[in-house]
Amino acid sequence: MALPLLPGYSFSHNVERKKFHKSQHWGFCNNVSMLVSESKPGIGGELLVQQKMKPKYSVFAKEVGSDTPSWVAFDKQVLSFDAYVEDEVHDKSQENYRIRRYKIFFYLEDDTIQVNEPKVKNSGLPQGTFIQRHRVSLPPPHDDQFYTVYHFNINIDIVFYGRTFKIYDCDAFTKNFLKKIGVKLNPPGQCPEDPDLKIWRKKLDYINRLHPHGPSNALKQFLEYDGKVLRFFCLWDDSTSLFGNRRELILHYFLSDDTIEIKELLPHNSGRDGMPFFLQRRKLPKYGPPGVYQPGEMTDQIVLNMYGGLAVNQVHGYLLDKYKLGKLEQEFYKDSDLSLGTTINVWGRKVLLCDCDEFTKTYYKNKYGIENFTSISYKAPPPPKVERKFPPYTGFGSEEDSLCSCIGLLPKPCPHLKDIRKFMEKDSYGNESNVLRFLAKLITNQYANMGRLFIISYFLSDDTISVFEPTEKNSVSGLRKFLKRMRVKRPGQEVFKSELSEYIKVEELYIGAKVNVNGYVFLLLSADEYTLKFMEKNSDKFPLSKLELALEKLKEKIPKSGDIRQVFREAHAGFMKKMDYNTFRDIVMTASAGKLTEQEIVTIARHYRVPDDPCLDMNVLIAVAHEQLKKNSFENFERLIYRCVYQDREKKKVLPSKDIKRLCKSSRLPLTDDLLGSLLSIFENSEEQINYESFFCALNWRINPMPELVEISPVKERYDDVSVGIPSVISLKYIDYLKFLKDTYGIEEQ
Repeated sequence: MALPLLPGYSFSHNVERKKFHKSQHWGFCNNVSMLVSESKPGIGGELLVQQKMKPKYSVFAKEVGSDTPSWVAFDKQVLSFDAYVEDEVHDKSQENYRIRRYKIFFYLEDDTIQVNEPKVKNSGLPQGTFIQRHRVSLPPPHDDQFYTVYHFNINIDIVFYGRTFKIYDCDAFTKNFLKKIGVKLNPPGQCPEDPDLKIWRKKLDYINRLHPHGPSNALKQFLEYDGKVLRFFCLWDDSTSLFGNRRELILHYFLSDDTIEIKELLPHNSGRDGMPFFLQRRKLPKYGPPGVYQPGEMTDQIVLNMYGGLAVNQVHGYLLDKYKLGKLEQEFYKDSDLSLGTTINVWGRKVLLCDCDEFTKTYYKNKYGIENFTSISYKAPPPPKVERKFPPYTGFGSEEDSLCSCIGLLPKPCPHLKDIRKFMEKDSYGNESNVLRFLAKLITNQYANMGRLFIISYFLSDDTISVFEPTEKNSVSGLRKFLKRMRVKRPGQEVFKSELSEYIKVEELYIGAKVNVNGYVFLLLSADEYTLKFMEKNSDKFPLSKLELALEKLKEKIPKSGDIRQVFREAHAGFMKKMDYNTFRDIVMTASAGKLTEQEIVTIARHYRVPDDPCLDMNVLIAVAHEQLKKNSFENFERLIYRCVYQDREKKKVLPSKDIKRLCKSSRLPLTDDLLGSLLSIFENSEEQINYESFFCALNWRINPMPELVEISPVKERYDDVSVGIPSVISLKYIDYLKFLKDTYGIEEQ
């Protein structure tokens, strides 16, 4: 993210520069919007900060490669690897692990990976696509990168989302491709035998096969074609009848038993009841509707006799009539009767077969040698799509509420306009407030309002802003509301428009920025400790809080070593190796020639600050702890002592400080980590052990009360130089300038 092109914020020394255009990265190719180029410079044809151009030449010679893009050069070229995974089995004593084989496909055109598990009959496991095709990231700590072709080889282990796949072989095309790109192939391995399949094969040897009573190919047909279905897209033109129209149907022909099932495709808002089936699964007669037959006349098998031995009510077996005497013959539709362009009779309705899927085409091509599969257009042309236009904002309620009233008749909130996931992640919990607070000064020409200070709070959960004004001492309330919590629009937008307004984002807030809040312009002077830590932690969103970028600006214009050392020596008279923040700020601002903002100076000063003396008075720390314990009404000190006694096996009445800290955390002791660590460091002895009875007795505010601390005004405590206009930040009293000179300019004190 670059700085705005304003006076004092420019990187270039060329005042006569006239080109400020931004390079266009998007365009149209075959009437499709796409990313045309990523290697174009930034502003005015020059590179931005930290922008690197991709090399125009690779490590290979020009004659070796080609200018065609990867999605054209490697189209339909896939690397195939054979791998297996050892799954532990805990609920069986016969086997400790199970071998599952996988196929890993690497698509060269876009570096995507797909993992499939070949289906094994009667395995009892869900098999098929294990990982869908997408780019897979490397395991931590390199999870910001993706797998490439150079990560694959034979006889290696590869990890996808925490699951280790052992590659033991690949096909011939994959081997030749890896050799061409310079990958040294390892010798292929072998996949171990699955113990479960080995046991199952032994069981199959002892199973006796069942023989049917009569000759029948139904079982063979079922076992051969089970799960294989032919699908045809059909049309029943009923427009000639009263209130009739064109009906789109899908015909399923089950090869396992020669049955037919028909479903109807109902368009949206057709007004018809959605029936599950147009025709239930059954054999479809060619000449229908046929006559009415008696029960038992239309059967596949005829029973001659049943026998049960001496028992009367028990049947042990039966005899079938293999000659099928007296059976009524009826012709049904077979797979040979179905073809594109054919009209079939579905119980008196003429249904036209218009198209079929790829499996059906392959089946007819292999079995009957049919090559012509010209489809017939059966879909009606879609109605013209009307572009939906919304009226402008009426001024009543919020813009989102007005938009929702245009979408539906019933007034209800629009869930798609609110980021619920962001609200749940950024909502305040525990010590994480997720609220950024800034000290701001009102910029105005009115004499009465000059110098007024405000506290601007930005809530990350819903991007809302609240403004409060600190009041004087001995007032009824410590803060006076200036603006209630709400989202603030950016200035210069039209009020009554159809589009939603743009609001102030968190990236626009930093020390030294000017914020326009409903017509009032505020200058951000400083921020609290939580806000500065949050901005430094998320430096990708807040580039002004990134130390490396700030130091790079200082290195662009390096002054003479003797001059800069002499300036710091003259400024820190009376100190040894440190100077106050305001003096350091003035020197750095002068050395950078106005290139650094206040936020960047604060970031540098926080990194090279001299830490305060950690040794505080014990009574002060205990008083602060008592105040926090009183606010949370915590009195379970006896329970903590009992738990410590239980942990003290040797009965020495002492425990290590880390054990006591763990007990305090598990018991939800309402103390911050810094305060708890300071208290433990005071009470621990030379062996880093603490007398737990004395420690918890000192924290017991009921038995050992401490005098209350005198409250200090937050404005005076945090900002002691408000009259200057640029207030000092908390804990930035002194700066270690010698370390700063060494890291930035390479100057060491002689």
